[in-house]
Amino acid sequence: MRLQHQLTPTAVRRLRHLLLLGFELRQASSLKHERAIHQQQVADSGEGNLTDPDFKHKKTQQTLWLDDKLKPPWVEVELASLTQRRQGKRKQQSSVFSWNTRLTKYFKAGQHHKTIEHFQQMQQQGMVPDSFTFIRVLNACASLRALEEGRHVHMQIVESCGELNVFLASGLIDMYAKCGSIEDAWRVFSKMPTRNVVLWNTMILGFVKCGQSQRALEVSKQMECEGVEPDRVTFIGLLNACARVPALEEGRHVHEQIIQSGFESDAFVGSSLVNMYAKCGSIGEAWRMFNAMPKRDIVAWNAMILGNVKCGEGQKALRLYRLMQLRGVKPNRVTFMAVLNACASVAALSKGRRVHKQIIQSGCVSDAFVGSSLVDMYAKCGSIKDASTVFNMIPVRDVVAWNAMILGHVKCGQGQEALQLSQQMQQEGVEPDSVTFVGILSACASVAALEEGSRVHKWIIECGFGSHPFVANSLVDMYAKCGSIEDARRVFNRMPTHNLISWNAMLGGYAMHGQAEEALGHFEQMCEKGVEMNSVTFVVLLSACKHRGLLDEGLHYFESMGSVYGISATVEQYTCMVDLLGRAGHLDEAEDLIKTMSCEQNACVWIALLSSCRNHSNVKMGERIAKWVQKLDPGNPAGYVLLSSIYATAGKWGLSRRIEKFRLEKGVSKQSACTWIEVNNEMHKFITSDDKHPQMVEIETELKRLSMQMKDSGYRPNTKSVLGDVEGNTVFHSCHHSEKLAIAFGLISTPPKTPLHIYTNLRVCDDCHTATKFISKLEERAITVRDSNRFHHFEDGVCSCRDYW
Repeated sequence: MRLQHQLTPTAVRRLRHLLLLGFELRQASSLKHERAIHQQQVADSGEGNLTDPDFKHKKTQQTLWLDDKLKPPWVEVELASLTQRRQGKRKQQSSVFSWNTRLTKYFKAGQHHKTIEHFQQMQQQGMVPDSFTFIRVLNACASLRALEEGRHVHMQIVESCGELNVFLASGLIDMYAKCGSIEDAWRVFSKMPTRNVVLWNTMILGFVKCGQSQRALEVSKQMECEGVEPDRVTFIGLLNACARVPALEEGRHVHEQIIQSGFESDAFVGSSLVNMYAKCGSIGEAWRMFNAMPKRDIVAWNAMILGNVKCGEGQKALRLYRLMQLRGVKPNRVTFMAVLNACASVAALSKGRRVHKQIIQSGCVSDAFVGSSLVDMYAKCGSIKDASTVFNMIPVRDVVAWNAMILGHVKCGQGQEALQLSQQMQQEGVEPDSVTFVGILSACASVAALEEGSRVHKWIIECGFGSHPFVANSLVDMYAKCGSIEDARRVFNRMPTHNLISWNAMLGGYAMHGQAEEALGHFEQMCEKGVEMNSVTFVVLLSACKHRGLLDEGLHYFESMGSVYGISATVEQYTCMVDLLGRAGHLDEAEDLIKTMSCEQNACVWIALLSSCRNHSNVKMGERIAKWVQKLDPGNPAGYVLLSSIYATAGKWGLSRRIEKFRLEKGVSKQSACTWIEVNNEMHKFITSDDKHPQMVEIETELKRLSMQMKDSGYRPNTKSVLGDVEGNTVFHSCHHSEKLAIAFGLISTPPKTPLHIYTNLRVCDDCHTATKFISKLEERAITVRDSNRFHHFEDGVCSCRDYW
């Protein structure tokens, strides 16, 4: 025999074992016995796996069998079987690879439904998915929030693979978290026998995605106890959790861990630190981190811009954006959204328009989120026309765009238009979210649309948002502002938990309805529950005292606000106290309080005192106070209107007309009196001396009938403070005030004894207040009037305000 190639010493040893094995195998009586002997010999030799029929020389890759006669009988059988299995496996692997390639193609193209369909077709054709297949399908389910499909894939993974590996477990946890089923994700995580840092990271990020950032922080402590070393992804996830809570102290602790682990210089970790400090309100620490970064990426710039906006530093945010551009950093969609938010926060319309041009140049104008931010910016800057133009140009308007438009109309005082938009949104099949309902309820509250608000409440329950805290708070606020304090209380009592906003909303409701005793009892309940008060709490509490004339109680709460609760008085609380003192006739004390204010004065606090001068006919003080109002806010019409009214009340018609003429010469316009009434789910708007309503003839007839009946019952028009017409010198007929027009329309449009609910944008005048008392008694109607300050509930000739408003 001669060798085909020169053998190495190792190959010679293997050949010796092989010849000995061939001899023993010929003595074996069965193939099974041959294999057993062979395996024993290999185990004894420790030389390798000689059962491989393709056992070759390491260097030459030539077969070591020198003669087919030397091959054991079982080798031919084994070789044929193994070759067949390898060919089948290669074919299967090749086919699965092709299917996976197509799955990846569909997924990267955003065709997630097609990804799942392709996976189903793959199984129908008998293909056995591998780990990569399952991961890609889980990603598609996560993108679609397709929880049921994801659960079905989970079952197939268990059937196919048995025990989960880390790769598949991470995919399942991520899918369940993105589909909102964090408890399913937690079950997968908990069942894993061993958990590496990848699994911990996926679980932490899952909790953050589902809005359970506190649990993410708790899981990180468990991870630390089990001795798993965190990596940069862990720290980024924890910093995002701290930012969302917000949890500043926990964030500082994570920062210490980052320094100890040596990740502080990592660009992504540094950006996350900036973001965490900014969102936790520690803008100083955010600045220190930002300035210490050797290289600032777009994420760091965005975090700083957003952080300054959040802290009320919109102008600083805009300067940062300018600096970022000068440094050559290219903005992205997140930057544009942050800068538009900054423009909105400071009503910088011209700068917002410049940013809009930059967005168009960058190609981001078609982005739905950027488009929604543009709508929001224009609306908050008071340009609802521009907001509508952008909104109509958005190709696919998602719920975010609709929300921005609805809230924009509400902010611009166009509640009726906001309600019409919500109906259009519903017709187009856009699913509302919690923000949508908050906006719609705010629109209902702004125009006192109780019937529409009740309909929206049913819609909220159908959509499963009835127990959502923000929506429930808005329901309390809506019912209170629409005149149904009973419904507001019912919603409040049914809430599973109450936060400060809930308590303040209910407290504000009592104050608006003049139910001071209920408001004070509610406040005491807040104290018993350990609710931490804020400045708003005391504004509404003092308002409740003001509407009922509870001077002693108001003084007590004003003093305890700082001494007991540690809350510094703001101009809003001072305004309430000045109003309370002034209504009670303590005008000098009210003026002294203004002069000793611990915060900066504004026109509002002087206007409150000027209003009291009118109520008490104090001309001399009124003239002095009016000068303060005109000095602090020369464009505010209240100073002119109140002083003119003071002169008219005192019978000084010449001076009254002179003030009105001076106001017109200054170009200061006053707000037109408007009143709304809801009849059969439709809002009707009336303006003083309105003659455009299609039923004005019937309304005029009804007013004449009412006027005759009221006079017979002892009513006399109160024209004491009604201004004379500057040009014609004729006294304006108060019969055509918008409140009376709305009430007359309500009487002719509803069945007898039906309660009426109207809303007027100004303080109800003395004459309309008296007339409404007469109408409620004569027509046997309950009439609820909401003016700019409070509610008046008229019934049987009596008003709930007890003529103190």
